[in-house]
Amino acid sequence: MYLTKEEERTLRGDNGETLQKAIEILVALGDIYGADQLIPIKSAQVSGVSYKTIGDAGLEWISDLNGKVKVPTVLNPAGMDLQNWERINIDHQFAKKQLEIIQAFKNLGIESKCTCTPYYLDGFDVQYKDHLAWGESSAISYANSVLGARTNREGGPSALSAALVGKTADFGFHKPENRVPNIDISVDFDLTGSDFGALGFVAGKLVGNKIPIFHLTKAPAKDEMKMLGAAMAASGAVALYHIDGVTPETLDKNISFERPIERVSIEKSQIDSVYASANSSVRPDIVTVGCPHCSVAELSEIARLVAGKSVVKEFWVFTSREVANKNPNLVAQIEKSGAKVVCDTCMVVSPAGDKYSCMMVNSGKAYAYVPGMCGMKSVFGTVERCVKEALGES
Repeated sequence: MYLTKEEERTLRGDNGETLQKAIEILVALGDIYGADQLIPIKSAQVSGVSYKTIGDAGLEWISDLNGKVKVPTVLNPAGMDLQNWERINIDHQFAKKQLEIIQAFKNLGIESKCTCTPYYLDGFDVQYKDHLAWGESSAISYANSVLGARTNREGGPSALSAALVGKTADFGFHKPENRVPNIDISVDFDLTGSDFGALGFVAGKLVGNKIPIFHLTKAPAKDEMKMLGAAMAASGAVALYHIDGVTPETLDKNISFERPIERVSIEKSQIDSVYASANSSVRPDIVTVGCPHCSVAELSEIARLVAGKSVVKEFWVFTSREVANKNPNLVAQIEKSGAKVVCDTCMVVSPAGDKYSCMMVNSGKAYAYVPGMCGMKSVFGTVERCVKEALGES
């Protein structure tokens, strides 16, 4: 692997122990995966932020680092709402540890913006073919697929290392030849809204870590593609997908994809089976939406659905603090119903929902993750059905 003279000095330790450790991680990954060089990145997003997932060992590791990131860097969701943690059942000891983690990241020059949708943040724009080092599975999928940027599935240490060095190893999805679809998926019926989360849940199980190209009856909205990619990343390990005639690389005249030999069709009955989970005898005692974090359009839809009504079950709506702060009227409309708009975290990485036994979600990602990561049953429904469940109207 070729290193510049400055990179060699960093590897020797001339620029400090933290940068030496960081570049050692990047070089080791590059050697394993056949990279020939390090390449500059435009931004980074670091996962492994919740105290629930990294514990004291993770806190200690981050706190021992000394340096400043070289590129704009934000964080994945933390384990709690950083400003209103008490109202969602977070205990003081957890909160203390979580705030120490956030401060340790801030000491490295990382913005304390905790979200799985960094592409909604001001000053964090992503353009076609930009190289990134992002660590959150749904954000990776969105960046690669919907925006046509380039990022591998970074772990917390590798994303942080890339942020500190300002570069990453040039392998995997950074290479055009590794972005070619290798499985063809046909869907010959119309989909809308949360159907894309259900499709992603089904498709992820089918394709694992392959690169699918979808043939759909109509073009989805960006929020729908967000839900599709998030679910495939959770039920499988999909970091990049294409939609024929929709996603950037299928529209690029300089790129020509041959139709993959491996082809499958997904039937409507497979989508219906995901929704059927909500018809079980176990009723949800909490309802959550916003995995990935809600966009302005999604907040607007929820506000419309709860207008003039009151919830009878806990109903949590997750979004980034920046989106919430820019849309106080929508937040107020939603919370007037008794629902809670929760920032900085999500139902998957927070212990907030531990006392509940069954969660209703409109997210294929949450539907896949909640049982294993939260120890409770999950059921899947449209956003409309989720709101009705929270209102006691289902």
